[in-house]
Amino acid sequence: MATFTIRPLDRFVVAKTAIKRPREFAYFSYDDEHALYPLSDKSLSYYYPPFMDGPGEGEQHRANVSLSNGFETFRKHDDSINEHLDALLDTLAAYEDREGHVVKADFITWRGMMTKIMTAPSDMFNEFEMNATCFQGTIFLEEHKAAKSMPPNNGPPRSDPHGARPSQEMMQYWGYKFEALSTLRKPWAEVSRAEIESRDNMIVSNEAQYCSIVTTGIGDTSLILGGEVDAVMGAKPDNADDPIPWVELKTSQQPVDQRDDIKYERKLLKFWAQSFLLGVPKIIVGFRSPDGHLLRLQEHETQKIPGMVKRQGQGTWDGNICINFAAEVLRFLKANVAGDGIVWRISRKPKSGTINVFPIEDVSVDSIIKPSFRAYRERMLAKQVATKLDSSG
Repeated sequence: MATFTIRPLDRFVVAKTAIKRPREFAYFSYDDEHALYPLSDKSLSYYYPPFMDGPGEGEQHRANVSLSNGFETFRKHDDSINEHLDALLDTLAAYEDREGHVVKADFITWRGMMTKIMTAPSDMFNEFEMNATCFQGTIFLEEHKAAKSMPPNNGPPRSDPHGARPSQEMMQYWGYKFEALSTLRKPWAEVSRAEIESRDNMIVSNEAQYCSIVTTGIGDTSLILGGEVDAVMGAKPDNADDPIPWVELKTSQQPVDQRDDIKYERKLLKFWAQSFLLGVPKIIVGFRSPDGHLLRLQEHETQKIPGMVKRQGQGTWDGNICINFAAEVLRFLKANVAGDGIVWRISRKPKSGTINVFPIEDVSVDSIIKPSFRAYRERMLAKQVATKLDSSG
């Protein structure tokens, strides 16, 4: 077993890690039935702020913006299904086949895995278990979802019947409701006023998603990351090299005292890491009351959040330490996750000061890298070898 020691954190303070700006090169959509469409933007959403104030109604009207509306008809995706890296790999293969070349990287994974690694030094309750395997010089990394821990899909979620406190399912719904209130399915110019004003009456669903796939780099490690983006501000630029004005939408309870401020500062760590890794420049937070009424909006520029926390916050985390830490963990993984055909577990327990890596036998390589992708890449490699032999002959 190989072990990476998280503390002391001061060894991650000095270094300035080089960052390669995330650049989208591919994308895919899940439709309203969660069917996959590689290289399609059919589920791309466009930001348009929710209506919060009516003429002459002020705070009273704000209190009527309930994020609980429509909870009973929520179409929730069954997240007990382990989708592995399949959608990311299917889209990557489609892109490479279209372009005629392989996109190389040290790691291929979801943005969520890197978020867990990047936030680990500042979140002692952050736990994770990941599976990894090597193939053609790349480490494929995914979350480990043990079958015994998967909750059954018991139909629509239910709130607390006693009304004492909103259920976890209800609070999760508030986030999806805020997205529904803040987005359009078509550009603003193509949407009628009636459609904009009727967003509160729409059935909320998290089946449809737009996912961006980017190339990026942290230190001397290159990565291909895939992750869902909530919306675009305006439109994607025509030039693929230009940054995309993505918007990340979040909800949080309105802070009322210093304890709440510290709690929100810790939430900002995850907000920042998620957006930083995928190149999302703006985060819009909908602050809510304890019972789920939307109170106000606040915008954060992703790149300014660490500085804001450092100058005005309680010092609960440091963005520079998180980046330097992530660079060292990735270097550690490259040195210890080796050998094609072997599956490795990467584990960090709650309150643990270490990240452990060890080989396992209860997970197959085929569950991480789908056989069709591996066969495709092997064909691409054989084609490249044949081309080189022809040119040398």
